[in-house]
Amino acid sequence: MTAASPRPEEAMAGSYAALFDSLPDAVLVVGSDGVITQVNAAVERLFGYGKLQLVGQDHRMLLAEGYRSGFDRLFAALRNASGDTAAAQTPFESYGLRSDGTEFHGEVACSLLDSDGGPSLVASVRATFHRQEADAELREAMSLLSATLESTADGILVVGVDGKIAGINEQFTKMWGIPRELMAAGDDAAVIDFVLGQLSHPESFLDKVNELYAHPTAESHDTLEFLDGRTFERYSRPQRVGNLVVGRVWSFRDVTPRRRAQEQARQAMADLAEQAEQLKAMAFQDPLTGLANRKLFHDQLSEALHGRSGTAVDVLLLDLDDFKEVNDILGHAAGDQMLVEVARRLRACVRPDDTVARLGGDEFVVLLTGSTDAESVAERIVQSLNVPVWIEGSMLRPSLSLGIASLCAEAVAASELLRRADVAMYAAKAAGKNRYMRFKPEMMTALVQRTDMEAGLRLAVDNDEIRVSYQPVVSPHLGEVVQFEALARWERDGRNVPPSQFIPTAERSGLISAIGLQMMRESFTQLVPWLTGGAERSLAVNVSGVQLRDRDFAGNVLGMAESHGMDPGQLVLEVTESVFFDADDHVISQLASLRSAGVRVALDDFGTGYSSLGRLQDLPVDAVKIDQSFVSMVRTGAEKLPILSSMINMAHSLGLGVTAEGIETSAQAAYLMDLQCDALQGYLFSVPESEAGLDQTISRSAEALQALEGLRLRR
Repeated sequence: MTAASPRPEEAMAGSYAALFDSLPDAVLVVGSDGVITQVNAAVERLFGYGKLQLVGQDHRMLLAEGYRSGFDRLFAALRNASGDTAAAQTPFESYGLRSDGTEFHGEVACSLLDSDGGPSLVASVRATFHRQEADAELREAMSLLSATLESTADGILVVGVDGKIAGINEQFTKMWGIPRELMAAGDDAAVIDFVLGQLSHPESFLDKVNELYAHPTAESHDTLEFLDGRTFERYSRPQRVGNLVVGRVWSFRDVTPRRRAQEQARQAMADLAEQAEQLKAMAFQDPLTGLANRKLFHDQLSEALHGRSGTAVDVLLLDLDDFKEVNDILGHAAGDQMLVEVARRLRACVRPDDTVARLGGDEFVVLLTGSTDAESVAERIVQSLNVPVWIEGSMLRPSLSLGIASLCAEAVAASELLRRADVAMYAAKAAGKNRYMRFKPEMMTALVQRTDMEAGLRLAVDNDEIRVSYQPVVSPHLGEVVQFEALARWERDGRNVPPSQFIPTAERSGLISAIGLQMMRESFTQLVPWLTGGAERSLAVNVSGVQLRDRDFAGNVLGMAESHGMDPGQLVLEVTESVFFDADDHVISQLASLRSAGVRVALDDFGTGYSSLGRLQDLPVDAVKIDQSFVSMVRTGAEKLPILSSMINMAHSLGLGVTAEGIETSAQAAYLMDLQCDALQGYLFSVPESEAGLDQTISRSAEALQALEGLRLRR
């Protein structure tokens, strides 16, 4: 029986299969879903897979990494290229991937095949083995490109036209902090969610992505803000294979340091602009009071003198009396408040066009142009500042000394006019303060005298010409002298210079420290023999805040006492109230060191300072000396003076000794003895005497005490 001959269609199919397998090029058919439906024998030879291993698999398994995207776009391009059932596509280059993992370069030609099962893509792949040298060069270039991508500081992301991640570099994962396990999972959606979760405006990020995929050939550059404050610049451009867009390359650059530097630079520029404005204001304005400063005042004074055309020009220079005590007792903040209040009152005393300036510290100046009565303005200023002001719970009454210098007919330089006002101001201060005085030529003599005083005093200190006199302090209870106060005396050109004249000069010039040491050395030498006669005896020495600010003061005093064989417990240092409120804490520590060694501290001029009686308990003192201004209230002895009794009783309640100074009459002494005052001092008992007259001083003091006792018994 002969075999049946094949049907025509079977013969045709067999011929087609034989022809398909005999083609020298590798030909494969891929469905619209990207799945391989048919391959020829050349595909098996070229890629190293069997037919059964390929049919039904994704075509991308045959493409090298970086060439696996773009199928959908290629498929759509073929369909749009022609209405023919077999539209051809211009060949393009690609890289294939064999089953053993090796890659090869090839040319790919594609066409579209419509069949009953739907459209399919027919791809013909021809390996270009004859271009191995070119392949090697290409691989080298690709290696260089890969190395470049990994070495760049930018994060690189390649996304195919299908929206899937085609490739990234290591820097991308570092910049975004993407965990390795997340990248290894290959879940693109999870990676995108991780990225979006870090952004301040994720919706803007997605809007830009969608916009670019709607316009595949577009390029973009924008900025991403992170929730943690970082800033990235984002660049995007299409990835092309020939003329075909097969994906998109995204580049991310961390510009946070640059942005911060730019912000810092902008802030620095803003700060500089603000500082420039402040410097401009500081150049002409006093920062505390808002008044004109020294420079602006001098400019306006020079301008007024230059263009005055016979117009009167008056300079009123003033400073506050005893302003240092406000700073020392209440603190510099309170002092600043007073200066601001003084500035306000000064402005209220003059016309809007007049200049009020602060020259520094507590020194102010007023410039009047065209005024007809500078004295009236000065009087108004004195009266205005004499009104009490409340600062930090304390009532203060500002006091000032003011000097006036005027220019009418003669021409005078600005510096000379200001100097004349300064001379007049010091004349007002010397005349009793809280007043004004107009400059007179004879006032220059006083200035010369002050300068001469300082020069002479400096010479006297260098030549050890400051001598010591002693005034006794008596105890009514013991009926004898219990203390001598050492007082500085200076004889110049055969004339005794009053301490009220040279002590302020000594403090102002800084000579007081040297004078104080000279006095202690001399008084220790002269008084030690008398001091050894009884433990109740003592030597009192006046000490200023200037001396206490010397860090070696306590050591010098104790060392000097030891070298003279003097018990520190017999030394009394008399200080004024202001030293306890000095900003320098070292002053207090110096006194603490001296007191711990036995030295006693007495508060001199008690009741005359800014402090109230209620603050006495806070002061580190052992005794107080009632000022002569209170003692002088006693005239007949019959007065009712509760302030004296209150001062003595309060001091006693705090365990402090009380000495009254400036006693000149028996009535004053008897009155204070009745108030149980512990010690008395004054001319009633003796004037200050040198060492040679101490015996007579002791005798006179004893006689005066006996007379007082007799007087009290007869009452």
